[in-house]
Amino acid sequence: MDREKEIRNVTLWGSVVNLILTTIKIIAGFLGRSGAMVADGVHSFSDLLTDFVVIAFTRVSSKGHDRSHSFGHGKFETMATLVVGLVLIAVGANLMANGVESIVDAIKGEIIPRPRYIALIAAAISIISKEIMYHITVKVGKRTGSQAVIANAWHHRSDALSSIGSFFGIGGAILLGEKWTILDPIAGCCISIAIIVVAIKICIPSLAELLDASLPEDVENEIISNTLSVKGVNDVHGLKTRRSGISFIIVAHIVVNPTLSLVEAHDISTDVENALKRRFGDQTQISIHVEPDINAQ
Repeated sequence: MDREKEIRNVTLWGSVVNLILTTIKIIAGFLGRSGAMVADGVHSFSDLLTDFVVIAFTRVSSKGHDRSHSFGHGKFETMATLVVGLVLIAVGANLMANGVESIVDAIKGEIIPRPRYIALIAAAISIISKEIMYHITVKVGKRTGSQAVIANAWHHRSDALSSIGSFFGIGGAILLGEKWTILDPIAGCCISIAIIVVAIKICIPSLAELLDASLPEDVENEIISNTLSVKGVNDVHGLKTRRSGISFIIVAHIVVNPTLSLVEAHDISTDVENALKRRFGDQTQISIHVEPDINAQ
């Protein structure tokens, strides 16, 4: 199965699950008198929207090189990752705002309605199904090297975490009585913090990639090591790196013996490219500049 198809399939399955859960949660939230479950349903709806974002952007990112994008379309996938992260931040902030509002109302003396068991059942269904989707999706994301899919997997898990908060909040409110109905919004606030933290961790590397940040130092050291291991390379300098989706973009100057013919120097440059592609994948984009070793003269 090719990469784009694998990503599309797992994301479509996730969207079906999200559509079903959105319907179940919102209905259960209204019938079960649980604001936390209604908010949880909205969270699942945001998952559904990000599923379509991932499908659309990864389809574009798989197009490869063309006249208008000589380095390929990999950053469209990075943009999708950032969008998913930003949506997660918005969802977490919204859950927090709703929870704080309910807590303030309870402190003022307003009675928060005791939830019903249908909301508790919906939370349990959500926890199980979304955790399963997280494991399936993150596995595909790691296998395909797609940060957008991995981010979407964490969106699944954030929904599961949100439902865990809802489950304990709703359960506590049901079992402990009206004085403890405040547990419902408190749990929602705690989970919203976890969601925002995960979202920020998703956004930071995506933003760095869009701003053409260099690859990590350990990766650059490995590039230098692999280059120097090629026979005929005396030194390497001027290394510049960045990432575009799953593709590494590498620019470097290699130093070779000045007595070599143009063909021999070119062959060494080709050997360097092949060595780097064997290590970092065929999608790696490499530009090698050959220089004479003046110290060898």
